[in-house]
Amino acid sequence: QVQLVESGGGLVQAGDSLRLSCAASGRTNSMYTMGWFRQPPGKEHEFVARINSGGSTNYADSVHGRFTISRDNAKNSVYLQMNSLKPEDTAVYYCAASQNGWSPRPGAYDYWGQGTQVTVSS
Repeated sequence: QVQLVESGGGLVQAGDSLRLSCAASGRTNSMYTMGWFRQPPGKEHEFVARINSGGSTNYADSVHGRFTISRDNAKNSVYLQMNSLKPEDTAVYYCAASQNGWSPRPGAYDYWGQGTQVTVSS
């Protein structure tokens, strides 16, 4: 089992920045693909960003150029730097780990954190 714990959410104004962190424990594996997803109020989970073991990254169009995903395997941690935040970025943000493959689909991820709330006011 892998446990994931997100932190760093909060209430900010449009244009501000936030940095989310995800700490992994348990049977961690630096080979996992790590992803960030979000769930806006009343909506389904949506893909935000992913990073594989080699450091390759991929982003949703809605955040490309504003968000940056990174990982520190020595610390078993993944980060999401969010700049130029918009009200539409308001959501609960989840960190997730996938044992197999390279996918933006939530169903491809085996382990999930409990989420951290990000609220962006206009």
